[in-house]
Amino acid sequence: MADSSVPAKPRVAVVFGGRSTEHAISCVSAGNVLAALDPDEFDVVPVGITKAGGWVLTTGGAATAIEGRRLPAVTDASGTAVVLPADPTIGQIEVVDARQGVQALTGVDVVFPLLHGAYGEDGTIQGLLEMAGLPYVGAGVFASAAGMDKEFTKRLAAADGIPVGPYTVLRAGQSLSAADRDRLGLPVFVKPSRAGSSIGITRVADWADLDAAVAKAREIDPKVIVEGAVVGREVECGVLEGEHGGAPEASVVGEIRVPGGFYDFDAKYLDDVAEVSVPADLPAEVTERVRELAVRTFVTLDCAGLARVDFFVTPDNEVYLNEINTMPGFTPISLFPRMWAASGLDYSKLVSRLIRTALRRGTGLH
Repeated sequence: MADSSVPAKPRVAVVFGGRSTEHAISCVSAGNVLAALDPDEFDVVPVGITKAGGWVLTTGGAATAIEGRRLPAVTDASGTAVVLPADPTIGQIEVVDARQGVQALTGVDVVFPLLHGAYGEDGTIQGLLEMAGLPYVGAGVFASAAGMDKEFTKRLAAADGIPVGPYTVLRAGQSLSAADRDRLGLPVFVKPSRAGSSIGITRVADWADLDAAVAKAREIDPKVIVEGAVVGREVECGVLEGEHGGAPEASVVGEIRVPGGFYDFDAKYLDDVAEVSVPADLPAEVTERVRELAVRTFVTLDCAGLARVDFFVTPDNEVYLNEINTMPGFTPISLFPRMWAASGLDYSKLVSRLIRTALRRGTGLH
């Protein structure tokens, strides 16, 4: 039965790139989503955001693919300059022409903001889209901001009884106390509190290296989180908003194994050294525990659309939340689409479901 709230052939603006350190990964995610969108089902408008913040109408192509070890980027030369007015009575992308001023380009039914990190996954573009009255894929303003900030993800999860590992937060000007060093032990992982794709993260096995690690993280974010190591396996689980008002659904569980045990940016995207198992070889009760906690985390943070929730599983099968990603990667190596494919929802159907769920949800409070 057709859904009267969803246009017969929705026009989808796929927005990618952005101002964060995860610009390149956003571009790669967009390339895969653009390829998966059925042109018979959707009209697609690819919109890139440059590292400086300029919006341009693109055709995808070279701006969305890793070539060798060269990362893609949206540039001013990628296409026509456009803007999205924060005015719900307009509902369209507009061309910015130096000679003719601002001109209407096209109406948009829904936005797929494939932006990772700051100025995209942290509630900022979600706020703009709410102001513009445009439905969008993924979490709203609050959930995006809380999920982006590792401190508040852990605070909210712990308040709801979801187990998290030991950590402390260093705000600007703060340093790690002797008491925290004793409590956390070595090694620790020093991370920007509001970043992803393993950018700015350092594994510290000697306290003499701590200051340099904190300085590196603060190049990304003045607020730094220092996490005590949880010995065990790294597993992930995808969550989707339920269809037609149903309960959120969890995918099969996936596992990542990396030589040396540290899944940094190069290991993820350039060196191809990670070993992935989907589904993960876990006892049935541990798998169900991970899936249950993934859905609980999704609900606790008031997420919508989709999320990838990451956990540690210790040798005695205790499960600890690591983090949540409210706009997970859609690159060829990303676990989120692979876990859903193993759950019976292939890439194209997954993308279609996300868009149609966003259209049904709309914007604002319901």
